[in-house]
Amino acid sequence: MLQTITTFLDGFGLLVFATSGALVASRKEMDIVGFALLGTVTGIGGGTLRDVLLGLTPVFWIENPTALLVCVAVSCVVFFTAHIPQSRLRLLLWFDALGLALFAVTGAERAMLAGAGPVAAVTMGVITATFGGMIRDVLGGESPMILAHEIYVTAALLGSTVFVGLVTLGVPHEAALVSGFCAGFALRGAALHRGWSLPRYRPRGISD
Repeated sequence: MLQTITTFLDGFGLLVFATSGALVASRKEMDIVGFALLGTVTGIGGGTLRDVLLGLTPVFWIENPTALLVCVAVSCVVFFTAHIPQSRLRLLLWFDALGLALFAVTGAERAMLAGAGPVAAVTMGVITATFGGMIRDVLGGESPMILAHEIYVTAALLGSTVFVGLVTLGVPHEAALVSGFCAGFALRGAALHRGWSLPRYRPRGISD
């Protein structure tokens, strides 16, 4: 049961992150190769860094190329359908929020299964959830969401922390996964809907 839920969440996260990468390519009016590149690095970038840092080699998409093929396929589909939604930016943000919450918990779980402690597992969840999007934004010429003052990394941190905390307390993995995902997505979704952001640094009494 746990393996089924994890596989579903991981696969769905791959789909939505690949879609978000391809949507950035559509906003930049790239060709189909650009779509495939952005969709792929967004889908597998965070997980690749996670596996390298954890010493899990070969990384997941080399061991099982299905993830890579799915990213390319999804990107090609978006290439022919990206004109349909009225607001690609809004759709991009919500797809990104879904992927963020999904990868925060599945990344943390993979780290725990590899023997990482709670702090390391939370960190791996955040890396899995945010690194692919950061590569996407840099390659797409966008301001990286990870550096924006709006709530982004904080949502991934909340989701992975809730998951790891519940597992540590003895809550079944299935319930912990769903709870962590809901927490991360709820915070990111509320931030998008209400315009929430973290306070920014304002220098005082210092002249340039």
